[in-house]
Amino acid sequence: VQLQASGGGLVQTGDSPRLSCVSSGRTFSIYVVGWFRQAPGKEREFVAAISYGGASTYADSLKGRFTISRDNAKNTVYLQMNSLKPEDTAVYYCAIARSFSATQGLYDYWGQGTQVTVSS
Repeated sequence: VQLQASGGGLVQTGDSPRLSCVSSGRTFSIYVVGWFRQAPGKEREFVAAISYGGASTYADSLKGRFTISRDNAKNTVYLQMNSLKPEDTAVYYCAIARSFSATQGLYDYWGQGTQVTVSS
């Protein structure tokens, strides 16, 4: 399974970009898909995850600003990010797992990441 994350770039504070994660695998719809991010000098952290049925979970600090969704017909998961702040600057990664979890170690396949830089 290969994952391709896209949609990042340089944005302004308050912007609302949407990231996409496209999978090449035929069985994409059976997997949990998660988004993680790694800011400069920090460890990678959980952002959000969505189950194959559409249930979602978020990092507490991001609830209400970020929304994860999926379109299984397009093998794509989205991360809508609203009201971005400079502290949201990070490389954003998507990954897939068989368990609905925020634990990075349970995710088997990772995309290459997409850089999001929020300028003040």
